[in-house]
Amino acid sequence: MEFEEDDSVVLHDKHSEFDGQTGTITQVVETMFGDATYTVSFEDGQEVGISPDQLEAAEGDVDDE
Repeated sequence: MEFEEDDSVVLHDKHSEFDGQTGTITQVVETMFGDATYTVSFEDGQEVGISPDQLEAAEGDVDDE
């Protein structure tokens, strides 16, 4: 799944202090391979270089098209 800036997401990374927390995407960076990595801000800090497979759309922030 692809995300955009200002999307609310839940981080799933057992090695992160923010695992299971909901944050907001503040930056999307495209790698030289065409993949995206994300910077997510949380209430107590931020996590940089997050891959999309570590993120889940926060409940209530899913676009119904």
